[in-house]
Amino acid sequence: MGHLSNDEFFVKLTELFDKKKGKDHGSIVLVQKRLSHDQPVPEPTSDAVLPDLHPPQPMPVLIRATNAKGKKRREDKVKLSTVVEPDALPAFFDRYAEVCKSGMATLKPRDRSKRKGKAKKKKGAAIPAGP
Repeated sequence: MGHLSNDEFFVKLTELFDKKKGKDHGSIVLVQKRLSHDQPVPEPTSDAVLPDLHPPQPMPVLIRATNAKGKKRREDKVKLSTVVEPDALPAFFDRYAEVCKSGMATLKPRDRSKRKGKAKKKKGAAIPAGP
């Protein structure tokens, strides 16, 4: 499967977040990494300890999203990816942030009452030190 265009990626990502609002629960994994397979690795110099941190020209960014289905439900797994060129990064990340914020707006907070109950039990069970 090839990479989607940036607009198609946003449409599919919005759909993925919308699915999570319903009964289908679980995780959405978002990954961003530099796409450096087209660029030669710069030679190390005495000035740069890590030469790949300062590439000679800007590199595109690969963005991936998946619904993180495990082995049991692999047929339901959704994989999305797009490549963002360096000159389009600011506009892309503005829109990406908006889509992610709107997708997370309906999330409910995690129930941590069980964890708090265990912590109180441990605290109450501690024996005070004697004289």
